[in-house]
Amino acid sequence: MIDRPEQSERLLAKLNVALPLAARVTPELQAKLRKQADSMEVPANGRIISVNYMGDEGGIVCRIDFGQETPKTVFASITQLSFDPRLPLAREMAAYQKHPVKRLQRQPPKSLSAAQSSGAVKQNRPRRGRTAC
Repeated sequence: MIDRPEQSERLLAKLNVALPLAARVTPELQAKLRKQADSMEVPANGRIISVNYMGDEGGIVCRIDFGQETPKTVFASITQLSFDPRLPLAREMAAYQKHPVKRLQRQPPKSLSAAQSSGAVKQNRPRRGRTAC
C-alpha cells in the first residue's frame, strides 16, 4: 500500500473545504499538457476547483481550471502540483506529496518476480576467473 488512507481522507476533506486553491503546475506536467493540446500555451498557474481520491494507485487527483486561457479541463495528481508555502494546508500537502515517493523508492522493481525479490531463486552467474573446459 502506497498511501496512508487516514491521511488521504483527512487531507481530502480539508482540501474540499478550502477550494478553490491556487496551484502551480510542474514544468514536466506543463510540457505533457502542451504536447496533448497540440502545442497550445498552457499557463503555469491555475486553480484547483475539485479534488477526488482515486485509490491507492491514483492518490488525490485535482481538477484544475486555467480560466479562459485553456478551454480544456485538466486533471492532475496532487503530486504534480506545487503550492504557495504560505497556504494553510501547505505543510500537509507537502507531506502527502513526499510520502508516496518514499514508499515507491522502497518497493522492489515490478520486473522481478516475488521469488526473485525475496532471494528464494538463486541466479546462475558465471564465476570470475574460471572457464568451462
